[in-house]
Amino acid sequence: MTMTPNKILLEIRAGAGGEEASIFAGDLARMYERYAQRRGWKFSVVDSNRSDLGGYKSFIARLQGERVYEDLRNEAGVHRVQRIPATEKAGRVHTSTATVAVLPEVEAKEVQINNGDLEITFSRAGGPGGQNVNKVETAVRILHKPTGIVVGSRSERSQHANREAAMSILTAKLYEIKTVGDSEKVGAERRGQVGTADRSEKMRTYNFPQDRITDHRIGKKWHNIEDVMNGNLDPVVKAFAKAQPQTDSD
Repeated sequence: MTMTPNKILLEIRAGAGGEEASIFAGDLARMYERYAQRRGWKFSVVDSNRSDLGGYKSFIARLQGERVYEDLRNEAGVHRVQRIPATEKAGRVHTSTATVAVLPEVEAKEVQINNGDLEITFSRAGGPGGQNVNKVETAVRILHKPTGIVVGSRSERSQHANREAAMSILTAKLYEIKTVGDSEKVGAERRGQVGTADRSEKMRTYNFPQDRITDHRIGKKWHNIEDVMNGNLDPVVKAFAKAQPQTDSD
């Protein structure tokens, strides 16, 4: 079994909470990007789907560097935010969620993929990125028919590069299924990792009014949310390196 634990795919999806959930997903994406910069890791966007207010409905990035999987694997799960949105005129605190999945990249030879099982479509990437990105069908969408998994990439400038990126995502997801055993089990496994994104399901809460972050698995709390959201995840990563998961009801 060959795995590259120093290269991962980080997948963030907006959960409950509408546009505020998308904005929070964007905040998490920036947090991880800034943390990657602090650690000297490579960070590249593979695919993203922006919301109307500038957040992300979905976001996938590739991170590469020493200990990247070991240090970020505990980020997987439902992240819950409690704050007053910029669009909230009555000053009420809203609760929204976003899910994070951390998938180690694996060698293509670890997963058998038949070309006949793939439905590949191309489209214009759209958005910023230069004239070539907008005028040529560089965006790639791949459907793996046996499992129903759909992956895509639109951030690279060439169709070939986007196809390779999408295949890398598909390989990682199929490897997850292979590891667990079957599609039904991996559904439960993924739910165990990212949950259903319901507000009641959370592994970490970001409470802005109280300037407090709580990780419910290890019962740890941190203050100075802005510092953490600006990429200073070291206190969280170090806490997981020392702590054993436990139940926290906060």
